Amino acid sequence: MPEVVFVLPSGRAVRVAVPAGTSLLEAARIARVDIEGACGGSMACATCHVRVEEAWFDRLEPASAEEEDMLDLAADWGPTSRLGCQVRVGPELDGLTVRVPASSLLSDEG
Repeated sequence: MPEVVFVLPSGRAVRVAVPAGTSLLEAARIARVDIEGACGGSMACATCHVRVEEAWFDRLEPASAEEEDMLDLAADWGPTSRLGCQVRVGPELDGLTVRVPASSLLSDEG
């Protein structure tokens, strides 16, 4: 199973192995990382916004026009921002590292 690393605002890293095809939002929930994801993964908000580490960003499928539109609404947006609900993890992304902005968390986790 591919592993995902979530880096919280405090710098603490949370690692989780998930089945291939799992979205980053689902992986965060499995890892008990308290990402909001208010729309439940239907790409109707930007509350599951994460920043992909630069070394991994070019390995992802490009964001759709719809995802880009939603990212315009994300707080703390950056050039490697993606919606966690739209990135699916596969074997080629084993070790994928993403930073979780404080604005995407439901709690003061860190």
